Amino acid sequence: MSGDLYVRQHEESLIMDFPLNKPKPQDQHELKDLLKAAVGDLPIQDVCYCPATWNLMIRLADTCDRSELTSLRPEAEALLKSESTGKIKGIIVTMKGAPTAQPGYDFYSRYFAPWYGVPEDPVCGSAHTVLAGYWSEKLNKKKMLAYQCSSRGGELELELRDDGRLNISGRAQIILQGTLKI
Repeated sequence: MSGDLYVRQHEESLIMDFPLNKPKPQDQHELKDLLKAAVGDLPIQDVCYCPATWNLMIRLADTCDRSELTSLRPEAEALLKSESTGKIKGIIVTMKGAPTAQPGYDFYSRYFAPWYGVPEDPVCGSAHTVLAGYWSEKLNKKKMLAYQCSSRGGELELELRDDGRLNISGRAQIILQGTLKI
């Protein structure tokens, strides 16, 4: 839907070429019901929206622990009922990582998209186009290591390029290879 997706292999990783999508700050009070449905009573530091991806990004306060992110269980029905504008199609929940620990993640995330029939995407590339735009400014970094904390989980290396695009690399198992022309 957003154009060609170019992927190349480098050693054991696949590198995908994505657009970089920077989110814009939002007023939390206007979204209070949706925020409550997504993260309950956890403290929120920032709320941003990315119109290019229709994703709302919620950054949990730095006082939160990774276990609070992994234990989130937002109900799809509650999310759907709390959003009536049609502008939001996915919720990204993120928090600052522990870059001094091993392996030193810069940030963690989860992604919920019941509007597309996806209760939780295990490792979402398009969500990381928004996360990279946000965290690169907050951390003043062009290269970051991220971890999506779904039940399956996944590690992603992110690199902002000078041409305004983003390389997302990670390990994957190739089960089908080919070219598709539509």
